[in-house]
Amino acid sequence: MENRRFDFRIWHWAHAFVVLGLMATVLLRKTFLSWRSNSELIMQKLAEINIEIGAEQAKVIAKAIRAPMWEWHILLGYALAALLIWRITLFFTQSGSRTYRDNKNKSMHKKAVMIGYIGIYSLLLFMATSGLVMNFHAALGLSKGITHDIKEVHEFIFFYGVLIFVPLHIAGAVAAELKGEPGLISNMIHGKAKL
Repeated sequence: MENRRFDFRIWHWAHAFVVLGLMATVLLRKTFLSWRSNSELIMQKLAEINIEIGAEQAKVIAKAIRAPMWEWHILLGYALAALLIWRITLFFTQSGSRTYRDNKNKSMHKKAVMIGYIGIYSLLLFMATSGLVMNFHAALGLSKGITHDIKEVHEFIFFYGVLIFVPLHIAGAVAAELKGEPGLISNMIHGKAKL
C-alpha cells in the first residue's frame, strides 16, 4: 500500500512539473517569444543600425529564436502522454482508484472533487492526443486546414481548461489543508500526514 502511495506521489509531482512546463512554454510563446512582436522589434533594432529587412525575414528570425523553446513543449507533450498512461495504470491500484470508489457515502464536496478530476484528466487526455496528432499530422495524412482546426481547439482548451484548473487545484488543496483535511499537502510531499 505504501509503495502504491509513493508511486502516486511520484506521478503527481512529475505530472505537476510537466503541466507547469507546458504552461510556461505556451505563455512564453504568447508573450515574450511572440513572433509578431519580436519580428517588429527585430526590424526596428536592425533599422537603427541601418540594416533593412522585410517583415517575412524578420518573422523567420523571430520564429527561429523561439524554436528551441517549442521543442521543449513537444518533449513535455510526450511526457504528458506517458504520464497519462501511467495514471490510467495507477487507477487500477487501490490508492489510485480510492477517489472514485464508494460514491454513495461521499459528501457533495468529495463528489464535486471527483468530477473535477475526471474533467481535468479528460481535458489533459485530449491535449496529449491532439498534440500528438498535430505533431504527426503529415504521417497521419491530415491537411493543414484540419491540423489548424485541431490547434485552435487545443489552444482553447488550454486557455479555458488547464489555465483555470491549475490555480483552482492549488487553492483547493490549500483550503482542504486548512479546513477539512489537515495533512493533505504534507502527505503529497513526503507521504506522512501532519501529526
